[in-house]
Amino acid sequence: MELLNSIQRFRLQDLKKLRAKTFQGIGTPLLVLSALAMVVLPIPPVLLDMLFSFNIALSMVVLLVSVYTKRPLDFAAFPTVLLIATLLRLALNVASTRVVLLEGHNGPGAAGHVIEAFGSVVIGGNYAVGLVVFMILMIINFVVVTKGAGRISEVSARFTLDAMPGKQMAIDADLNAGLIDQEQAKIRRQDVTSEADFYGSMDGASKFVKGDAVAGILILMINVIGGFIIGVAQHNLSFSEAAQVYTLLTIGDGLVAQIPSLLLSIAAAIIVTRQNTEQDMGEAVQTQMLQNPRVLVIAAAIMLIMGIVPGMPHIAFLSFALLCAGGGYWRYGVIRKQVQDEDKATRDSENRPSTEPKELGWDDVQPVDVIGLEVGYRLIPLVDKSQGGELLSRIKGVRKKLSQELGFLVPAVHIRDNLDLGPNQYRISLMGITFGEAEVFHDKEMAINPGQVFGDVEGIPTQDPAFGLEAKWISNDLREHAQTLGYTVVDSATVVATHLSQLLTNQSSQLLGHEEVQNLLDMLAKSYPKLVEGLIPDTLTLSVVVKVMQNLLQEGVPVRDIRTVIQTLVEYGSRSQDPEVLTAACRIALKRMIVQELIGPEQELPVITLSPDLEQILHQSMQAAGNEGAGIEPGLAEKLQGSLSEAAQNQELVGQPAILLTSGILRASLSRFVKNAIPGLRVLSYQEVPEEKQIRIVSSVGQ
Repeated sequence: MELLNSIQRFRLQDLKKLRAKTFQGIGTPLLVLSALAMVVLPIPPVLLDMLFSFNIALSMVVLLVSVYTKRPLDFAAFPTVLLIATLLRLALNVASTRVVLLEGHNGPGAAGHVIEAFGSVVIGGNYAVGLVVFMILMIINFVVVTKGAGRISEVSARFTLDAMPGKQMAIDADLNAGLIDQEQAKIRRQDVTSEADFYGSMDGASKFVKGDAVAGILILMINVIGGFIIGVAQHNLSFSEAAQVYTLLTIGDGLVAQIPSLLLSIAAAIIVTRQNTEQDMGEAVQTQMLQNPRVLVIAAAIMLIMGIVPGMPHIAFLSFALLCAGGGYWRYGVIRKQVQDEDKATRDSENRPSTEPKELGWDDVQPVDVIGLEVGYRLIPLVDKSQGGELLSRIKGVRKKLSQELGFLVPAVHIRDNLDLGPNQYRISLMGITFGEAEVFHDKEMAINPGQVFGDVEGIPTQDPAFGLEAKWISNDLREHAQTLGYTVVDSATVVATHLSQLLTNQSSQLLGHEEVQNLLDMLAKSYPKLVEGLIPDTLTLSVVVKVMQNLLQEGVPVRDIRTVIQTLVEYGSRSQDPEVLTAACRIALKRMIVQELIGPEQELPVITLSPDLEQILHQSMQAAGNEGAGIEPGLAEKLQGSLSEAAQNQELVGQPAILLTSGILRASLSRFVKNAIPGLRVLSYQEVPEEKQIRIVSSVGQ
């Protein structure tokens, strides 16, 4: 019984969910079907009053949503709402026209109280005045609002579509620099696509608004002429009576339809003229128009002069002059208070009692920074949060990305200004030694040539400091133009962060010391205590473990898989204390990760090999030189370097990694030999190739 009751409860829940999904979102289809029904079926005057009231309320709601929406994309359904509201209004025009022409001879109230009210109360029962008011509304709607909104929609759609490739490349650049993660990049790509779709839809929706305005004029003319003919020919009304009755009803009907049309046109204009900032329209207007009190004071003076001119309405002008003067005085007081607070804080910091200089001690001897960033005085806004500097958050993103990739916590970056540098210059140092410096302009953006562009852009020629690509410093207003030409455009904070990321990646072995390795061991001991407790100091010293991990990082192998590394050291530590031997053992244990980073999931490993004779010669040279790689005869070293460089370039041209496969005895020495001469060439030993991978020899050096 309990099982049957449970099954029944589940069925009831599923039935409720199905009903909820059935009725969810049914409003829009019902609205469209109702509009079609109004075109075909006769509508009684009472229902017509309800529908006209609903149409006005809907237009007011749409207008207010447009005013208080922070970004245009937050009201992405606006083009659809605009289309449905336009169809509803046109259907109401058809329905009201049918009622006016059929029942108009019975009096002004025959077509409903809403039309009667707009025909008698709003325009005072004078059809000549009503005709003038209606034509003015049509001119405002069609010539001013609708035409301007349509032009803005067209230009916005064109510029948005042209800027899409550049925005996509900017997102990819931020992702590669570690400034954003995959989820943030996905959200930003969706925003770019949604923005293009929205402005494209708005371009089309503006045509509906324009067509609706034209239709309103034609419907008015047709109703006036048709009502006059029907009243005189069919209902035996006099010429004056027919003109009076049908013209008033037609103008009332037109005003009822055109007022919601004008509201929707204004809403469309507000939406397309908004900027993508996190402010509603009221906040933006208040912030940007009332910021400077001088504007209000000058306006008050002009209104005062106009108010004292004889013949002018003194009360109106003088009232607004007083209002503007009061607003300017209040705004001036707010700004003066802010300045006084800043001056007080400055004086307090300067007038603090100075203490007697204390005796020097060891605390005054500061060690060198592990990672240092020095900036010139014009670059201080990049690292000052109070001035909107973004470099601090970018550096945090770089540290987080590298820590996840390398497998240990990258030390903090110590940032300070240096007056010895140029105003726009920065310098990156590791352990007090300069590893990179360049010049950036914080008020400009760098347009990087990725290899193929479709034109030139005006700017200051330079080079990307991270990768040495050709680039130009351009002004901010040329960003979208440069992106449409194929340039990758990044700001100055991104340039510095990318340069820092590249240097830290290349010098990662210097960032890992005894403290970092001990922290890694402590973290590993929480999950694998037995694995760690027998390593130090029983099997190996901490210095040997540090040297092994530094060797791995120097050869481009991250230490993320710390469990495998320590397990290998525990296994081989009792046999050898040589860091080179232990490094080779760790590389063999990590071979699947090493090869995966080179070729991904591919099953075939393209490699460059050495001829057997050349390998034999190198073996003899290494043994004679004590395995330090310095015993290669200079002529042979030069030829070997040239051949390997050519083979590596050929691999890069076909889009494949350059991998040199050699024996385990030569691997370490050859890796040091090619590290600086051929940076893109990776050296693997035969033992480091996983069993499931197939080797494909693309070239053999020495034959």
